[in-house]
Amino acid sequence: MCGRYTITVDTDELSERFGCIVIQKSEGPRYNMAPQQMAPVVINNQGQNEMHLLKWGLVPFWAKESSIGSRLINARWETLLEKPAFKHLLRRKRCLIPADGYYEWQKLGGEKHPYRIIMSSREVFGLAGLWDEWIGADGEKLTTYTIITTDAAPAVSKLHARMPFILPPEKEEQWLDDTMNMTGQDIGGWLSTFSPVEDLIAYPVSRLVNSVANDKPDCIVAVE
Repeated sequence: MCGRYTITVDTDELSERFGCIVIQKSEGPRYNMAPQQMAPVVINNQGQNEMHLLKWGLVPFWAKESSIGSRLINARWETLLEKPAFKHLLRRKRCLIPADGYYEWQKLGGEKHPYRIIMSSREVFGLAGLWDEWIGADGEKLTTYTIITTDAAPAVSKLHARMPFILPPEKEEQWLDDTMNMTGQDIGGWLSTFSPVEDLIAYPVSRLVNSVANDKPDCIVAVE
Protein backbone atom coordinates (compact mmCIF):
# COMPACT_ATOMS: atom_id res chain seq x y z
CA MET A 1 0.00 0.00 0.00
CA CYS A 2 1.00 3.64 0.14
CA GLY A 3 0.08 5.52 3.30
CA ARG A 4 2.66 8.31 3.39
CA TYR A 5 4.88 9.98 0.81
CA THR A 6 7.07 13.02 0.20
CA ILE A 7 7.24 15.81 -2.35
CA THR A 8 10.05 18.12 -1.32
CA VAL A 9 10.59 20.19 -4.50
CA ASP A 10 8.91 23.51 -5.22
CA THR A 11 5.90 24.13 -7.43
CA ASP A 12 7.91 25.67 -10.28
CA GLU A 13 10.04 22.55 -10.57
CA LEU A 14 6.92 20.35 -10.55
CA SER A 15 5.33 22.51 -13.25
CA GLU A 16 8.36 22.05 -15.49
CA ARG A 17 8.74 18.35 -14.75
CA PHE A 18 5.12 17.47 -15.56
CA GLY A 19 4.52 20.09 -18.27
CA CYS A 20 1.54 21.63 -16.51
CA ILE A 21 0.23 25.02 -15.54
CA VAL A 22 -0.32 25.69 -11.85
CA ILE A 23 -3.94 26.37 -10.93
CA GLN A 24 -3.46 25.90 -7.19
CA LYS A 25 -0.03 26.23 -5.66
CA SER A 26 1.29 23.85 -3.03
CA GLU A 27 2.04 25.40 0.35
CA GLY A 28 5.64 24.17 0.21
CA PRO A 29 7.78 21.06 0.61
CA ARG A 30 5.98 18.12 2.20
CA TYR A 31 8.11 15.66 4.14
CA ASN A 32 5.30 13.50 5.48
CA MET A 33 2.21 13.66 3.28
CA ALA A 34 -0.67 11.81 4.91
CA PRO A 35 -4.23 10.78 3.96
CA GLN A 36 -6.94 13.44 4.28
CA GLN A 37 -4.42 16.19 3.51
CA MET A 38 -4.29 18.43 0.45
CA ALA A 39 -1.62 17.60 -2.13
CA PRO A 40 -0.58 18.73 -5.64
CA VAL A 41 -2.10 16.52 -8.33
CA VAL A 42 -1.82 16.78 -12.12
CA ILE A 43 -4.97 16.30 -14.21
CA ASN A 44 -5.87 16.88 -17.86
CA ASN A 45 -8.43 19.60 -18.52
CA GLN A 46 -9.51 19.77 -22.16
CA GLY A 47 -6.04 18.97 -23.42
CA GLN A 48 -4.13 21.09 -20.91
CA ASN A 49 -2.29 19.51 -17.98
CA GLU A 50 -3.04 21.41 -14.79
CA MET A 51 -1.85 21.17 -11.21
CA HIS A 52 -4.54 21.37 -8.55
CA LEU A 53 -4.65 20.72 -4.82
CA LEU A 54 -6.79 17.66 -4.10
CA LYS A 55 -7.60 15.83 -0.89
CA TRP A 56 -6.02 12.40 -0.47
CA GLY A 57 -8.74 9.78 0.01
CA LEU A 58 -11.22 9.24 -2.80
CA VAL A 59 -14.85 10.25 -2.30
CA PRO A 60 -16.83 8.93 -5.31
CA PHE A 61 -19.46 11.27 -6.73
CA TRP A 62 -22.21 8.85 -5.67
CA ALA A 63 -21.11 8.53 -2.02
CA LYS A 64 -23.63 9.51 0.66
CA GLU A 65 -20.96 10.65 3.10
CA SER A 66 -17.49 12.09 2.59
CA SER A 67 -16.11 9.89 5.37
CA ILE A 68 -15.65 7.07 2.83
CA GLY A 69 -12.51 8.88 1.68
CA SER A 70 -10.48 7.67 4.67
CA ARG A 71 -10.94 4.10 3.42
CA LEU A 72 -10.09 4.78 -0.24
CA ILE A 73 -6.54 6.14 -0.12
CA ASN A 74 -5.30 3.29 -2.35
CA ALA A 75 -6.70 1.28 -5.27
CA ARG A 76 -5.23 -2.08 -6.32
CA TRP A 77 -4.67 -1.98 -10.08
CA GLU A 78 -5.66 -5.64 -10.40
CA THR A 79 -9.22 -4.92 -9.24
CA LEU A 80 -9.83 -1.45 -10.69
CA LEU A 81 -12.48 -2.78 -13.06
CA GLU A 82 -14.29 -4.61 -10.28
CA LYS A 83 -14.72 -1.85 -7.71
CA PRO A 84 -17.63 0.60 -8.17
CA ALA A 85 -15.54 3.42 -6.71
CA PHE A 86 -12.86 3.07 -9.38
CA LYS A 87 -14.10 1.45 -12.57
CA HIS A 88 -15.98 4.49 -13.89
CA LEU A 89 -13.02 6.79 -13.22
CA LEU A 90 -10.47 4.70 -15.08
CA ARG A 91 -11.49 5.98 -18.50
CA ARG A 92 -11.92 9.70 -17.89
CA LYS A 93 -10.54 10.72 -14.48
CA ARG A 94 -6.96 9.59 -14.30
CA CYS A 95 -4.31 11.72 -12.60
CA LEU A 96 -0.64 11.87 -11.67
CA ILE A 97 0.51 12.43 -8.11
CA PRO A 98 4.00 14.01 -8.00
CA ALA A 99 6.32 12.44 -5.42
CA ASP A 100 10.02 12.04 -4.72
CA GLY A 101 9.71 9.27 -2.17
CA TYR A 102 7.30 7.23 -0.09
CA TYR A 103 7.42 5.56 3.31
CA GLU A 104 7.01 1.97 4.32
CA TRP A 105 7.38 0.22 7.66
CA GLN A 106 9.22 -3.04 8.31
CA LYS A 107 8.35 -5.13 11.35
CA LEU A 108 11.42 -6.45 13.17
CA GLY A 109 11.44 -7.92 16.65
CA GLY A 110 7.96 -6.73 17.43
CA GLU A 111 8.69 -3.15 16.37
CA LYS A 112 7.98 -1.29 13.16
CA HIS A 113 10.86 0.60 11.59
CA PRO A 114 10.15 3.30 8.97
CA TYR A 115 11.99 3.49 5.65
CA ARG A 116 11.90 6.07 2.89
CA ILE A 117 11.93 4.66 -0.63
CA ILE A 118 13.26 6.80 -3.47
CA MET A 119 14.54 6.47 -7.02
CA SER A 120 18.26 5.77 -7.12
CA SER A 121 18.57 8.95 -9.22
CA ARG A 122 16.64 10.87 -6.53
CA GLU A 123 14.39 12.24 -9.26
CA VAL A 124 10.75 13.20 -8.94
CA PHE A 125 8.30 10.59 -10.27
CA GLY A 126 4.59 10.36 -11.03
CA LEU A 127 2.25 8.00 -9.20
CA ALA A 128 -0.76 6.74 -11.15
CA GLY A 129 -4.02 7.81 -9.56
CA LEU A 130 -7.73 8.41 -10.01
CA TRP A 131 -9.74 11.44 -8.96
CA ASP A 132 -13.36 12.48 -8.57
CA GLU A 133 -15.55 15.38 -7.50
CA TRP A 134 -18.21 14.98 -4.80
CA ILE A 135 -20.96 17.40 -3.81
CA GLY A 136 -22.72 16.86 -0.49
CA ALA A 137 -26.38 17.48 0.28
CA ASP A 138 -25.44 20.82 1.87
CA GLY A 139 -23.50 21.91 -1.21
CA GLU A 140 -20.08 21.01 0.18
CA LYS A 141 -17.70 20.23 -2.70
CA LEU A 142 -14.68 17.95 -2.45
CA THR A 143 -12.17 17.00 -5.15
CA THR A 144 -10.25 13.93 -4.05
CA TYR A 145 -7.84 11.28 -5.29
CA THR A 146 -6.56 7.78 -4.66
CA ILE A 147 -3.16 6.23 -5.41
CA ILE A 148 -3.05 3.04 -7.49
CA THR A 149 -0.85 0.26 -6.09
CA THR A 150 0.87 -2.77 -7.57
CA ASP A 151 3.15 -5.64 -6.50
CA ALA A 152 6.34 -4.40 -4.92
CA ALA A 153 9.58 -4.43 -6.88
CA PRO A 154 12.20 -6.92 -5.60
CA ALA A 155 14.30 -4.06 -4.23
CA VAL A 156 11.60 -3.10 -1.71
CA SER A 157 9.50 -6.26 -1.36
CA LYS A 158 11.10 -7.14 1.98
CA LEU A 159 9.42 -4.05 3.42
CA HIS A 160 5.93 -4.60 1.98
CA ALA A 161 4.27 -6.72 -0.70
CA ARG A 162 2.71 -3.64 -2.34
CA MET A 163 3.97 -0.30 -3.61
CA PRO A 164 2.51 2.76 -5.35
CA PHE A 165 2.25 2.45 -9.13
CA ILE A 166 5.11 4.56 -10.52
CA LEU A 167 4.48 5.30 -14.18
CA PRO A 168 7.39 5.42 -16.65
CA PRO A 169 7.91 9.11 -17.56
CA GLU A 170 7.31 8.36 -21.25
CA LYS A 171 3.83 6.99 -20.40
CA GLU A 172 2.66 9.82 -18.15
CA GLU A 173 1.14 11.90 -20.96
CA GLN A 174 -0.82 8.93 -22.26
CA TRP A 175 -2.10 8.18 -18.76
CA LEU A 176 -3.41 11.74 -18.41
CA ASP A 177 -4.95 11.89 -21.89
CA ASP A 178 -8.68 11.36 -21.34
CA THR A 179 -9.27 11.36 -25.09
CA MET A 180 -7.26 8.15 -25.41
CA ASN A 181 -9.50 5.82 -27.38
CA MET A 182 -9.45 2.98 -24.88
CA THR A 183 -12.09 1.36 -22.72
CA GLY A 184 -11.56 0.89 -19.01
CA GLN A 185 -10.71 -2.72 -19.72
CA ASP A 186 -8.12 -1.66 -22.31
CA ILE A 187 -6.51 0.71 -19.83
CA GLY A 188 -6.41 -2.01 -17.20
CA GLY A 189 -4.60 -4.23 -19.67
CA TRP A 190 -2.28 -1.38 -20.62
CA LEU A 191 -1.23 -1.01 -16.98
CA SER A 192 -0.44 -4.71 -16.79
CA THR A 193 2.36 -4.28 -19.35
CA PHE A 194 4.46 -2.30 -16.86
CA SER A 195 6.79 -4.05 -14.45
CA PRO A 196 7.48 -2.55 -11.01
CA VAL A 197 10.27 0.01 -11.09
CA GLU A 198 13.60 -1.65 -10.34
CA ASP A 199 15.85 1.32 -9.62
CA LEU A 200 14.51 2.01 -6.14
CA ILE A 201 16.47 2.24 -2.92
CA ALA A 202 15.23 2.23 0.66
CA TYR A 203 16.91 3.76 3.69
CA PRO A 204 15.87 3.90 7.37
CA VAL A 205 14.48 7.15 8.75
CA SER A 206 13.42 8.52 12.11
CA ARG A 207 10.22 7.43 13.80
CA LEU A 208 9.20 11.06 13.54
CA VAL A 209 7.28 10.01 10.43
CA ASN A 210 5.00 7.82 12.56
CA SER A 211 3.08 10.95 13.53
CA VAL A 212 1.29 12.96 10.84
CA ALA A 213 1.96 16.04 12.97
CA ASN A 214 5.63 15.84 11.98
CA ASP A 215 6.21 17.34 8.55
CA LYS A 216 9.78 18.63 8.53
CA PRO A 217 13.15 17.91 6.89
CA ASP A 218 14.19 15.67 9.78
CA CYS A 219 11.64 13.11 8.53
CA ILE A 220 13.72 12.26 5.46
CA VAL A 221 17.16 12.18 7.09
CA ALA A 222 18.79 8.74 7.10
CA VAL A 223 19.40 7.20 10.53
CA GLU A 224 21.44 4.24 11.73
